[in-house]
Amino acid sequence: MNSNSVIPLLYCLHLNECDPKKCTALKLKRLNLLKIISKIRGDMQNAIVLTPLSQKVISLGDKSIINHYGLLVIDCSWKHLFDLKLGIFNNGRRLPPLIAANPVNYGKWEKLSSVEALSAALYITGYIEDADFILSKFTWGIQFKNLNGF
Repeated sequence: MNSNSVIPLLYCLHLNECDPKKCTALKLKRLNLLKIISKIRGDMQNAIVLTPLSQKVISLGDKSIINHYGLLVIDCSWKHLFDLKLGIFNNGRRLPPLIAANPVNYGKWEKLSSVEALSAALYITGYIEDADFILSKFTWGIQFKNLNGF
């Protein structure tokens, strides 16, 4: 993250189901802003995990968990999401309904890229500068912020 960041780490459980040229998680990895993982273990089991399958919506109250354990997004095809055997997460959270600005799903409800999901969670939990920073790495990033009123 930027030099003023207080987030320990952003993680991505990446299941290699996307076009690597369009993958926002892989771009964040190349920029050293996110760590790609293949399994959730150790302290990562306590991180906030963004999943639409959670009953809990992310909130400002989740900031201390993110500060201590980090924030994790799952990058996989929406077509296969419900078939995954990912288990129950200690701190699974879903996002409120949001509009995508990424070129693949522009204008669609809840079809967010990994960077959109991460930035939304960061905005909601009070990490405004960090959310702005990761979105700034994408030409369309500001459109996501504007479309969703962050």
